[in-house]
Amino acid sequence: MDWGKVIFAFFNLMSLTSTAGYLYEQTSLMLFIAASVNVISTILKIGVKNTLSAELLASSLVADLHLIPAFIYEQSFGESRYAIALAIGALVANIFSAILIIVGSMKSNDADY
Repeated sequence: MDWGKVIFAFFNLMSLTSTAGYLYEQTSLMLFIAASVNVISTILKIGVKNTLSAELLASSLVADLHLIPAFIYEQSFGESRYAIALAIGALVANIFSAILIIVGSMKSNDADY
């Protein structure tokens, strides 16, 4: 088992589920956790070397550029309506990233045979 891949997949799924968690429980703390985990996931994607690495990094950056402004907007203006809309965009980007990880995993399994 490759522990690097396990940690990489863990943080990717954690960023997806924490964003979904914010949409369920719309508090500033949940949004901060979602943004923080997503930034960690982005940092981990910088070192990825596979066929879909550019797409993985781009999707993670999109989620970052949704969650960070959402947190700033919610903290600055106190209105969570726009933060929720941005978090939905981040959720879509994280779902796309999860799909890319599945496709990349299937491609690597094909190369092993």
